[in-house]
Amino acid sequence: MSERETVLDMQGVERRFREGSLDVSVLKGVDLRICRGDQLAIVGASGSGKSTLLQLLGGLDLPDAGRVSILGQDWARMSDSRRGVMRNQHIGFVYQFHHLLPEFTALENVAIPLMIRGETTRKARLEAIEWLRRVDLAERGGHKPSELSGGERQRVAIARAMVTQPAVILADEPTGNLDRERAERVFSLLKAMNQANGSALALVTHDPELAERMERTVRIVDGVLSEAE
Repeated sequence: MSERETVLDMQGVERRFREGSLDVSVLKGVDLRICRGDQLAIVGASGSGKSTLLQLLGGLDLPDAGRVSILGQDWARMSDSRRGVMRNQHIGFVYQFHHLLPEFTALENVAIPLMIRGETTRKARLEAIEWLRRVDLAERGGHKPSELSGGERQRVAIARAMVTQPAVILADEPTGNLDRERAERVFSLLKAMNQANGSALALVTHDPELAERMERTVRIVDGVLSEAE
C-alpha cells in the first residue's frame, strides 16, 4: 500500500445536537483528509467539537450531513457489526482516561482486541507481550490497572491501540490527565509509533506546545475547521 493512502476522509460534514427546543450546530461543512503517516493535531476551545470530530472519524458517531469514510468506505453505509470490525482492524483509540478494563491485567487488556478479532489466546498473548515490551512495560503485564501509575496505564492503552497495527491512531487528550514528565513520555511514544509503523496519528489536544510539534494542525472555531498557520 502507498504510504500516502487516504485513511480517513470527511466531506461537507455537519453535526447538530438537539435538546428540547435547542438545536446546536457543532460542526459546519467540515472537510478533512488524513493519510498514512500523517501527524495531525486538532485544537480548539473547550466545547468546540474536537471530541465530536474524533468520534465521527472513528465511526462512533454519524454525521447529520456529509460523508465520513475509512479506506474509501462510508461509515454510514455500514451495519453496526461491520463498523465494529472496521474499527478493530484499522483504528487504535487512546483517550484521556485510559478506559482499561479494571478486572483484567495489563497483558489481558492489550490482548483483547486480537481475541475479538479471532486470534488464539496464545497468539494474542504473545503479541501483547511484545507490545508491552515496546512501551517498556513488559515486567508489568501481570498487574491490573489499579496497580499501575497514570503514565503506565496510558502506555498500556497505547499498546492496546497499537497491537492490531492500525492504519490510524485517534487520540483524545491522551496527555491531559498526566503531569508534564509523564505527558512528554506518552506523547513521544505516540509519535514514535506513528513513525515506526506508518500509522496516521490524529491527536486532540489543548496543549499548544504539543500541537506545534505535530506536522499539521487544524483548528475548530464556531464549528468551522481550518488549517492553523
